[in-house]
Amino acid sequence: MNLKTKYLGLELKNPIVPSASPLSRSLDNMKRLEDAGASAIVMYSLFEEEIAHESEELDHYLHYGTDSFAEALTYFPKAEEYNLEPDSYIELLRKAKESLSIPVIPSLNGITAGGWIKYARHFEDAGADAMELNVYYIPTDPHLSSYDVESRYINVISAVRDSVSIPLAVKLSPYFGSLSNFAQRALGAGANGFVLFNRFYQPDIDVNQLEVVPEVSMSDSSAIRLPMRWIAILYGKLKASLAATSGVHTAEDVLKLVMAGADVTMMCSALLQHGPQHIKTVLADLSKWMEEHQYESIEQMKGSMSQKSVADPAAFERANYVKALNRYKLLV
Repeated sequence: MNLKTKYLGLELKNPIVPSASPLSRSLDNMKRLEDAGASAIVMYSLFEEEIAHESEELDHYLHYGTDSFAEALTYFPKAEEYNLEPDSYIELLRKAKESLSIPVIPSLNGITAGGWIKYARHFEDAGADAMELNVYYIPTDPHLSSYDVESRYINVISAVRDSVSIPLAVKLSPYFGSLSNFAQRALGAGANGFVLFNRFYQPDIDVNQLEVVPEVSMSDSSAIRLPMRWIAILYGKLKASLAATSGVHTAEDVLKLVMAGADVTMMCSALLQHGPQHIKTVLADLSKWMEEHQYESIEQMKGSMSQKSVADPAAFERANYVKALNRYKLLV
């Protein structure tokens, strides 16, 4: 079977791409992902907060005590004591590009158009094939309008685009008043594709300790429905690459998302649960299904179940809400 696909202008051998996760924090793990069949790798995210914090910490050490007396220059820490996390990230990216034969896509996570964006240029200089911008933002201020929120996104996208020439994918949340319109604006600001959708990790409350605690839960296959719906709606309407993430666990998940119009499907939870070798299983199941159903290539099925291709396109819109409720029968 021909599993080749194209994402952000990159020719990939299949549609399975490990998304940003702890698995890409070591070169050995990235090699394991490639050996298992990954067609590209999105590196774990480098956060705006990490860059800002470590820059401030470095500035503190370099200036602490310098006004005391002439010998104060000896207070400077040794280089190994103030190597920044961003520098380690770029070094890992550089080594990955030297060692792997598949595209490597670094991930930058932030929400303000600040100095941290310069690291986008460092990614390109280190050999990145493309870049993923993860705009992870929860607007909690009641005085902040939807226009203000969207403008913040657009400003960051524009700033990153001004810094790099490599393809740029933007990882979005589903929480926009008009997602289609915002996606079009983002393309105008310099995006080349979209990753749908960001999973916001919801905190929990410990009722015994009376504390708010971070909570990370793994996805399951039911989570593909939201990205599948919106990819099916956007396919053919935007000149953009579309990546699906959230809930990609099985070959059936991959098939559904590709049929909806996804260029690639990104895995995280499944790989954390089953290890990199899970990619081999999914690829084998994918090829088997295609052979049994007489599909010769991924491109042949791509978008075949999108909104513009199905007999009932309203099923992706509000009409589906009515039908779903009317078809439901109480088991009493």
